[in-house]
Amino acid sequence: MTELSVLDLSPIVEGSNASQSLANSLDLARHAERLGYKRYWLAEHHNMPGIASAATSVVIAHVAGGTRTIRVGAGGIMLPNHAPLVIAEQFGTLAALFPGRIDLGLGRAPGTDMNTARALRRNLEAGADNFPQDVVELMGYFLPAEEGQRIRAVPGEGQNVPIWILGSSLYGAQLAAMLGLPYAFASHFAPAELDHALDIYRSRFQPSEQLDKPHVMLGLNVFAAPTDAEARLLFTSLQQAFVNLRTGRPGRLPPPVENYDRDLDPMAKTMLGQALSCAVVGSPETVRQGIDAFVRRTGADELMVTAQIFDHAARVRSFEILAEAHKSLSQAA
Repeated sequence: MTELSVLDLSPIVEGSNASQSLANSLDLARHAERLGYKRYWLAEHHNMPGIASAATSVVIAHVAGGTRTIRVGAGGIMLPNHAPLVIAEQFGTLAALFPGRIDLGLGRAPGTDMNTARALRRNLEAGADNFPQDVVELMGYFLPAEEGQRIRAVPGEGQNVPIWILGSSLYGAQLAAMLGLPYAFASHFAPAELDHALDIYRSRFQPSEQLDKPHVMLGLNVFAAPTDAEARLLFTSLQQAFVNLRTGRPGRLPPPVENYDRDLDPMAKTMLGQALSCAVVGSPETVRQGIDAFVRRTGADELMVTAQIFDHAARVRSFEILAEAHKSLSQAA
């Protein structure tokens, strides 16, 4: 049965602050661990008023330190923003602190706007184009050091830190297949190339020391509540945030709004329909049917579930309902 994991952007909601968001992330991770989720990943975004996970490796340490068994990782680190050696040292340190529990997902985008990318002070002319070379360099730092090796990641060398390639286009699928790495596709916000990317990754996959066959994890929005109507109301927070972001007005996660999409202009409705098409929103039975249909269509090995829900208690409950639905499907299988 397809495994479940959590993608957390550590949302900062209207009327709250980053401290509360990070406390909520740890609380949700503890619930996810109790409920049997496999991984808890955090994402690198910058200059986003509604996201508290910009210093991703620091937040990973916060979550891993407050849990015991769940794998914790980056979904992902935007490698063009960083020198590979720095990331090797950071995640080598995390692996030394939490052995066997750290994942490293790598993305090619900056995770922000270009002005902020410049403020991050990496060489923008080469950053994205050098992504394959940077990935290979980073992987090399995790290998046991060779005699006479002049640059070493300490901590880092000899650490078993699984590396994933993240993507929302065909580029990441090709690179993950070529390097024989697991692949995570961002279908939760950019589903347009999903089917084509899966076909490329699976058909071109070359086995590696890390992985002997293709392994796919797909992003999926899941908003679960006792009734379909309640779940649709919770979903409006993400819809509002997405419209705000796409129209140049990023902000904190807004509270739900009744009948939000009723008054939206046609262009915004079309944009939401396309960007958030990989979403399961509804009651326990609706969720059970929705994730079953999505897995059957895609053949996903794992689902990386995200839920930008305004109320923390409702967010926790959504993941509880999903875990119960997943258990029901597993027992049926």
